[in-house]
Amino acid sequence: MSYLGPDFDPPQPRRGRRRALTVAASALVPGALLGWLVYATVGDDGGGSGEAAVRPSQASTRPAASPTDDEKPSPAPSASGTGPLTGKVVVVDPGHNPGNFRHTAEINRQVDIGTNRKECDTTGTSTNAGYPEAEFTLDVARRMRTLLEKQGATVEFTQDGDRPWGPCVDERARIGNKAHADAVVSIHADGAGAGQRGFHVILPGRVSGGNANTGPIVAPSRALGERVAGAFVRVTGSAPSDYVGDGTGLVTRQDLGGLNLSTVPKVFIECGNMRDSKDAALLTSGAWRQKAAQGISEGIVSFLRG
Repeated sequence: MSYLGPDFDPPQPRRGRRRALTVAASALVPGALLGWLVYATVGDDGGGSGEAAVRPSQASTRPAASPTDDEKPSPAPSASGTGPLTGKVVVVDPGHNPGNFRHTAEINRQVDIGTNRKECDTTGTSTNAGYPEAEFTLDVARRMRTLLEKQGATVEFTQDGDRPWGPCVDERARIGNKAHADAVVSIHADGAGAGQRGFHVILPGRVSGGNANTGPIVAPSRALGERVAGAFVRVTGSAPSDYVGDGTGLVTRQDLGGLNLSTVPKVFIECGNMRDSKDAALLTSGAWRQKAAQGISEGIVSFLRG
């Protein structure tokens, strides 16, 4: 599977049985992708119109031990040094919280997302074997922190497993805003139907209402999302989602408080589908999570360096 886009070279082809899927990009916008060209995917293709939001039946209801692997993230942040991102602030938002399942009343509380009200947070989804999304997101986020701080960035988290639940989606947005972040990325993994595969990056739509006004961040957020998507393809070898985004790996939404309430460039990334066995095998691999962290981080670096 290959991707040709701004500043990225196509990965080397993988060996084994595969089926080529060709997708052509037809529009150019300032800072947009130059084109998605050839994707090679392994396994069955899925259909349908999966949602990035987790359905209650897919939410994790109890914690599960993380898969064992030899490659662990650094347990605590290291001091940012000198590098190309010196002076830049990056906020990493590990989706959900491993303790949310113990605080259903708190996370079900409705909060203002600018255009309407929505639950504070959810427990997130999990693999069929019980590996929680909240543990996946925290692991990838910690790996990203190490990589970004080596580039000189100041990295802040919305949560680091250091609070019993939350924060709510509106607070997650406020953390990035208060930090005057140069970029914010929210890490997730999807809970779509089995057989549906791939990653997608969620961009803020143009929203103006209540406390939401995304107009100033739509363009820079798209530029950030395109860089993250391109680097994620190149580093991980994963294909864009085959169930949302029309093969582009990019989806625009107006119903997510974390995006609606942001005043700084922000995107979400769904790194894969935890409910598909092939994607789950990647998501539960420490080596692959390191690649995911590297891909997202390289996209952020590319965006911030211009």
